[in-house]
Amino acid sequence: MTDLVLHDDVLDENCYRVRLFLSLLGRQARMVAVNVVPGGAQDSPAFRAISPAGVLPVLRIAGVEVCGAGAALLALAHGTQTWLPRDPGGFAEVAHWLEFAGGPLAAATQARRIFLFGEPGDRDGLRRQGAAALRIMEDHLALRWLDGSPWFVGDGPTVADVALFPAFALSRDWEVGHEAFPALRRWMRRMLALPGFVTMPGIPDLGVV
Repeated sequence: MTDLVLHDDVLDENCYRVRLFLSLLGRQARMVAVNVVPGGAQDSPAFRAISPAGVLPVLRIAGVEVCGAGAALLALAHGTQTWLPRDPGGFAEVAHWLEFAGGPLAAATQARRIFLFGEPGDRDGLRRQGAAALRIMEDHLALRWLDGSPWFVGDGPTVADVALFPAFALSRDWEVGHEAFPALRRWMRRMLALPGFVTMPGIPDLGVV
């Protein structure tokens, strides 16, 4: 029996980050569905008992409830040989992109919720902010390609790539196309081809990107 439990909403891209990483690691978790839209289950007393701020996803690992995608990804990556660099420089770069995913790139997640689910918010402003964050990612990857690496950090995929991937892969949900981001398109194809990759609604198939 697995010691991992994931409280998950299948349409939530933060939850998808953790599902994707679990699959890439070849690990299984017991899934507990949380009906956010339209159920609002993240505000229920039962869910708030494990996630006081109502934050999804929640991963139970090593007997600890870890709230939020970034924290869950780090907890899963700890001790892996490839996904979390051990050298200080590589680790610092991954930490930078995890902070970016939870900071500037969060506008993309918020924009998607407005466009798809009608949540309140500055639709156009968040769309612009999300597109600007993707542009930062595009410029970084374009330089990385010139240096001979197609990944955000190091010579292979890391937890940084997992954290950043959904915002671009799902950007058409908030009406930002992929045409202006050639480096990100190449990177997305590599992500889709990783052993263990799993998708979610809204992410294109490898054969059409």
